Amino acid sequence: MLFKILVVLHTLGTTIWTGGHLVLAVTVLPQAWQHRDPDRIHQFESHFEGLGLLALLLQVLTGLWLTWIYFPRLENFWAFDSYLSTYIGLKLLLLLATLALAIHARFFIIPNLTKETLNSLAWHIVGVTILAVGFVIIGAGIRLGGLS
Repeated sequence: MLFKILVVLHTLGTTIWTGGHLVLAVTVLPQAWQHRDPDRIHQFESHFEGLGLLALLLQVLTGLWLTWIYFPRLENFWAFDSYLSTYIGLKLLLLLATLALAIHARFFIIPNLTKETLNSLAWHIVGVTILAVGFVIIGAGIRLGGLS
């Protein structure tokens, strides 16, 4: 029962994180870019940031717990000798890339966001969105027994 609850919570976090970034990348960003209006992104972020970060934290915690269930002895996990260990390893790499982009954007771009720096933030938004969709695809592969 615990496993199923963890999968549902992990999926809920993924839904919020990925869905929010898809909305940002597909609706808010094009409008902000077209009108050269960084305030549109600030407005979205002010509403989404708390929930989005909570969803990401939920994904990380449940993902680590699920990894522990799959691989109670961590040395088996690092072998990358099965689709499961490979996919979980890929998800960890996606997480590191997401964190790197998010930290860079949060501390270096967003505080100084202007019409001139909007392009830089756009690349970060697209990058995090692509990584989020990658999380979903690889996560589906874990539940489906591999994607090949």
